[in-house]
Parts: sequence; structure tokens; C-alpha cells
Amino acid sequence: MNSRGTRALMGFVAALAIIISGCGNSSNSSNSSNGSSGSQTGQMSMMVSDDPMNDWAEIGVKVLSISLTPQGGGTPVVVYTAPTPVNMINLVELDQLADILDSVSVPAGTYTGATVTLGANPGDVALTASSDPDTGFAGTAGASVSSSQIQIVGATGTAGSLTVPLNVTFVSPVTITANQDSGIDFEFNLSHPAFIVAHPQMTASQTLWAVNFSPALRHHPIFDITRLVLRHLYGSFVSVSSDNTSITVNRVFPVEPPTNPETDVPSSRNLTILADKANGTLFYDMDAHTHSTIMDFSSVASDLNNKFLRIAARFQADGSLVAVRIWVSSSFNTVWLSPEGHVRHVLSSSLVVDNEDGVPVTVNVDGNTQFFFRTPANPSADAKSFCTGTACLSDLVRGFKVHVTADPLQNPLLAQTVDIEIARFDGVISSPGMASFVYTRNFVDFHDDYTETMPYISSGTPNGNDPQSGKPITGFKWWNFAFPTLQDNNTIQGDNPVPDFISATGGSVNFGGSVGAMPVVGASFATRNDPAANTQGWAAPWTVLAPTPVLLAKVATGWVQNGTSDSFTMTVTGGANQVTVDASAVPGSATLVYQVDRTNGIVTISPVDLTTPAGQNTVQTNLTVNTLVKVFGVPQSNGTIKAYVFFYFTGTTMPAS
Repeated sequence: MNSRGTRALMGFVAALAIIISGCGNSSNSSNSSNGSSGSQTGQMSMMVSDDPMNDWAEIGVKVLSISLTPQGGGTPVVVYTAPTPVNMINLVELDQLADILDSVSVPAGTYTGATVTLGANPGDVALTASSDPDTGFAGTAGASVSSSQIQIVGATGTAGSLTVPLNVTFVSPVTITANQDSGIDFEFNLSHPAFIVAHPQMTASQTLWAVNFSPALRHHPIFDITRLVLRHLYGSFVSVSSDNTSITVNRVFPVEPPTNPETDVPSSRNLTILADKANGTLFYDMDAHTHSTIMDFSSVASDLNNKFLRIAARFQADGSLVAVRIWVSSSFNTVWLSPEGHVRHVLSSSLVVDNEDGVPVTVNVDGNTQFFFRTPANPSADAKSFCTGTACLSDLVRGFKVHVTADPLQNPLLAQTVDIEIARFDGVISSPGMASFVYTRNFVDFHDDYTETMPYISSGTPNGNDPQSGKPITGFKWWNFAFPTLQDNNTIQGDNPVPDFISATGGSVNFGGSVGAMPVVGASFATRNDPAANTQGWAAPWTVLAPTPVLLAKVATGWVQNGTSDSFTMTVTGGANQVTVDASAVPGSATLVYQVDRTNGIVTISPVDLTTPAGQNTVQTNLTVNTLVKVFGVPQSNGTIKAYVFFYFTGTTMPAS
């Protein structure tokens, strides 16, 4: 099963397109027409993003097309078609990031949903385990999974042309206004327990991995594109504007899985990138081993011909892209050969980062290494390093998403810059109080363990918008993993986010024996230097309460229906106590249930709808004494588990672990 990381907001914006995740805010236009409206068009972006993962270094997918569904019916409007050859996207590298693909013109009108089509042929999905996965991971550390062991749920079509069409209903209709930028945000949740389901046997080579895209993709509105953190983009130089304020690059993509040396996959899509005339753009010439700060491109234009570029960019409010930092070289491999991935180990003078092959790369840090924290909504902070030298390493923990720039001629690599793109803290939540709480995270390698006190951001700090009402939020907010649109924040009448959070994190479940207590866990993507909360460190703008995975269990007493609140009890190996699992059958917030059957080497994952009599009867029939179950839930103060999702296993071959 997946690790217990959680997913937060991901973004997709206007003006330039990106892949599986979507765009930003839906416009409140006066255009009330249904569907498209003649030849008038507006600009929209397509993006891809993902969720944090400890278990995987690569989850590669091929996005073939994206189309929008007009309100009131009509022909779907295709807004993205993959280039030839289709580039593979590693979702793991898009941890809360968006990857720009293209700018598209969309017929003005109102749209109620979308269809995202993925490739489903052998080789269209690539899985490579991380070098140091969480305890209980069913695969082999650092190993690539054979395509014969990957089963893509929902594949349709004929051999060689298999696809998975994913239908997404928007939270609220999205209106595209003529001659204006707008966007749509799809949230692709890699940590959804039903996304990648392992059906393990005695050896890793016998394990089948069922990839179930459907429950992991959903729409989420984004209200401010300037807060969107973009993944570094790659391009080949095309031209510089006559006034030297911008350059045009042809979008290129690295080959996935990576080759040695890495090569580029060109596209037909161009992007315009502005220099940061207010704060300056840091410009690194990787061939000449020089760097400078530029306010426009006049001083470097003559050096860009036939060059490849890696660009850290941010969106402005009007949808234009501004370069924060640029790296250039005549070799694509040179600009690419800079470890990008999640931090595996933080040592006294180096970082270990997983690359896309699942191989740990050690990068040394010296007194000249500059550390940046990506804060695109604050351009002046985004443009400046917050720390220099080995002392900065104390600010990092395992799980951060970073992109390191290193001199490829040095062995071992020496970091010149470290971009912290996502500062993720997660683990067991304890000591919740009115000013802070504590994260405790333990790993297989105890050297990576940490205990971090997390102050809340101040009550007056802007913190996005409520996903239901669109009202601006200030101060700390939190939500349950299952329901990101149902936030506890200060815009909701009756909500008191911090006291409510203290109450929600006070529960515990005790299995007894050698298993013991099941804690409350969560995750936060921290921000730095909130003036009223924590002047010199990390603070939590939000927390997601994650469903804790319970050990593989057996049903002790079967399914009991009780209106909209149902339950069963279970035991785990090594535990002395039966524990009650509560499930909700309330439409819109019902517990997710999946039947996992393995017969004759084929794994089938079937969702069961608890809100229907048929679903209740199915669970009643199958959830009998000694049935194997896998539960993900949140401990409650009464000693029960509030289940977000549970699986029960059927068939002729049972899981071994």
C-alpha cells in the first residue's frame, strides 16, 4: 500500500498550459452562455501535479489528451493533445508543483467537467521504488517494476491503443471569458490509498501492482496564480525580444525514464519568459562557470544561441512568466544533471537526494552553497537566498522536495544552489496547543528521525481562499484528508480552527500487545519567517489529518448496519485488543470501500458504494469473520477508528503481508 503522506492543494493556472493538474481560478464572468460561444476564445493553462511520496522515486504517466465538457451538453472541447512522441511525466517530481506544457485558446463559455485521457499500454506507466521506502513497502528499494507486474485499472481499447479516460466533475462550473486568462485545477492525489494497490506474495517478483487512477483525480479551485510553485522548466533558446525584456524558448522535456547522458524531447510549444526587472534574475552560465544578476537580457542575448535553458519561473497576476533563476549550457545534459527529488538524508555537510531512477545521489555542501525557499507570491523573497553554507542544513529534514544545482564536472557533486520547493513536515501529531503543535517522524534509518515544533502562522497572515465560498482566509486552517474542500478555517461561521484542531488531534486507538497505540498523523507544507508566529524558522499555514494505515487485519465481528454509521471490529497480528472501525454511509462523505480480488493472477479492484442498499449488502456478505482487511483511518477520542477507506480481500490467492 501507499505511504501515509497526504496531499494538499495543487495548482494549475492561466496563460500557459501544464499537464494533469489544472489551472487556477474560475472567472465570475457575466457571460452566461452554456458551452462554447462562437469564435470568441480565452486563454487557459494545463498542468500536472502530484502528492508527496516516500515509497516511489518515479510514477511515470503519459497524458494523451484533456477535453472540457460544456455546460448543457455538446461536443467536448479538446484543450490539450500530447506531442509525438508522447513525453512521460514523472508525477513524483511534481510534489505540489505544476509543470508547464502549453498555452491554449479555449472557446468562451461555461464548462462543468473534463476528461483526462492517459496511456494504458505496457510501458505507459512506469514505477520505480525509492531508495529508502517506508516500513512495510511491498516492493524492492530502488528497483523498477516490470511492466508485466503493473495492471492499469479501467484500461479500454485494443492492444497497442489502450487508454484510461478519467472523467472529472468540477466543484463548480468554470467560465472561460473571451480575451481573458483563466484556468482549471485538477488535483492528482498520489497518496490516495486506492491509487497504487500492492497485492504482495512471498517475493517482490510475484507482487502485482494495480494502478487505479480514477479515485486519485479531482477538481480543486485555485484563486491566486501568483502563489503557484512551478517546477523548473526546460527549453531551447529561440529568440530575444527587441526591447530585451523577454526571451522565447521552445519547451523541451527530459526523456523518462532518464538516459545517460540525458537527452531532450523537443515540442512544438514556445513559452515567453520575462526577466525580473524589479528584483533581478540570477543567470548561471554552466559552461563558463559564471553567474550574474540581470534586469533584462541585453547583456546575455548574444550568448544564448544554440543553448539549452533550465528556468525557475513564477507567474505574475496577469499570467505572464518571470524568470527567478536561469541556467544555460550548450549541452542539455549539463542543465539537467542537477539532482531533483525528495531529500532522503540530511548529513553534516551534504544532502542525499533520490533521482528519478530511484538512485540516491550525494551532493556536498560548502560555505558558498546558497539555499533558496520558493515563495513566488513574495517576489523579493523568491529571488534571494535565505541562508548560505552548511549551517543551512539544520533547516532541512527528510521529505523536502528540492532541486539542486551542481557542477557536473565535480565528483562528488558540489551544490552551488539548493531550491527548496516544498518544505514538508509530517508524522505523529502531539502536544497540540493554542500556539503550536509537535510533529514526530520516525524512519527506517533512525538518523532521519525528527521532532519538530510547528508554530501556527499568525491569525492575520493571508492563507488562500475557502474552496467552497471563495472568501479570503487568514491564519491557520486544517482539514481531513478525505475532504479538502471542507476546511476548518476562519471564514466559516462557528469554526475555530486552532481549538477545533486541538480537539481533533486528541484521540488514540490501542491495539495492545506488541502493536500498542495507533496515533493521529498529519502533514503540513511549511512556510518561513511568518513575522507574528516564528521570525526565524518554519511555521504551519495548514495541516491535513491523514488516514493512518493499520496493519493488515482480520475481521473479528462482521458488518453491523446502523443507519448512516456502520461498523465492524478487527484484530491485528501481535495485538491483544479488538478495535471497532466506524464507517460513514452519508452521501458526499461516505467511507470509501474497495473489494480487491486476485484470481488466476489477475487483480480486480471494485469500488463498493456504502450509500446504496446494494453496496451495504455486498459488504455485509463479504466482510465476515477472518476476512482480511486493510484500513486507513483517524483515531477518535472514544478509542475507535474513523475509517476514510478500507479494502477487503477476496479470491483464491490472499496477500502474504
